Amino acid sequence: MAAAPSRETALAAVKAIFERYWLLVEKENYAGFDKRLMSEAVLLDASVGPPSTMTPPPDQQSAIPAPSIIASATFSLKITPAYCNLNNVMHGGAAGVIFDMMTTTALGPIARPGYWDFLGGVTRNLNISYLRAVPVGTIVHVHSHVYQVGRSMAYIKGWMFSEDGKTVYCTCDHHKVSVPSRKEHMELKVPWDEQFEQSREPAAPKL
Repeated sequence: MAAAPSRETALAAVKAIFERYWLLVEKENYAGFDKRLMSEAVLLDASVGPPSTMTPPPDQQSAIPAPSIIASATFSLKITPAYCNLNNVMHGGAAGVIFDMMTTTALGPIARPGYWDFLGGVTRNLNISYLRAVPVGTIVHVHSHVYQVGRSMAYIKGWMFSEDGKTVYCTCDHHKVSVPSRKEHMELKVPWDEQFEQSREPAAPKL
């Protein structure tokens, strides 16, 4: 049986998503609304299986059953005025973009060529529960945990915490449908690709 991928390998897999994204931005002169988020989000942790370090605080653990976590990614992000409404709190639509992109990247550590590669298919359903307003200037941590993944469907759950882990601002349930990555996207090579393409890790079971 192959050894479980290391934290460093999982981090490299998620970073590769960002590296390919920026090659596409440059090639296509892309200026979409997710560009700011992808430039400002800071990757803190990634894993295959339950995260080893950057987990939510102990009082939140009951809501996050670690044994069933297939992969994870954790990010830090400062909520600047660009993400806020006229009340100087994070806009609900901004939360949608943040969760959509940050939960998708949690598939990176288990992706393979032709299997949830790059930005992992399309969103089927993204359900957000808004618990507390996020004031402008707040640094949040976004935890994304993959709970189920197969050839065609994936389920990821996300949490947005305060930096000190004492406040949960919002949560999300993200259901994705796998579609093939565009050929021209995958033709843009990043340093991770050699290791990615040589991987012999078994794929996750079918749904």
